[in-house]
Amino acid sequence: MSGFVHPVRGWDHVAAMVAVGLWGTFLGRPAIWVLPVVFPLVMALGGAAGVIGLPLPGVETGIAISSVVLGALILGKVRMPLWSAAVIVGIFAIFHGYAHGIELPTAANPVSFAVGFVVATGLLHLAGIALGLVTALPRGEVFVRAVGGLITAAGAGFLLGII
Repeated sequence: MSGFVHPVRGWDHVAAMVAVGLWGTFLGRPAIWVLPVVFPLVMALGGAAGVIGLPLPGVETGIAISSVVLGALILGKVRMPLWSAAVIVGIFAIFHGYAHGIELPTAANPVSFAVGFVVATGLLHLAGIALGLVTALPRGEVFVRAVGGLITAAGAGFLLGII
């Protein structure tokens, strides 16, 4: 359970994970499903690196930048090849996973903790996809792009330590 609630308690994680689903929605099929699958898979690898104590500098900065960049990609409705979108999402997933891995409670089972944070991440991605589906409504795209702008602003706040 601690692994499941961990991502939801950190607004920096929530913003980036929702942004992955939202950006995938903008990119359309197959990105709408590929990005939310790539993120937790790579995040689990980052988590394993954190658990075993591999050094990774700038973790909190990487997490904050993920919100800035992913939000900006939504705001700008940036389209790119699927492979490059997956690489961007994967790079950010390493930082998010690593943060979960190093914060693993000593009493928790690392495998069940990892399963919990991967499931929570997937649900946050699904929330982003669901929110992104409003693009089919009149002015829905404007709303979603505005949410991207808010995610970018929140990421800047995380980066500057304001939030």
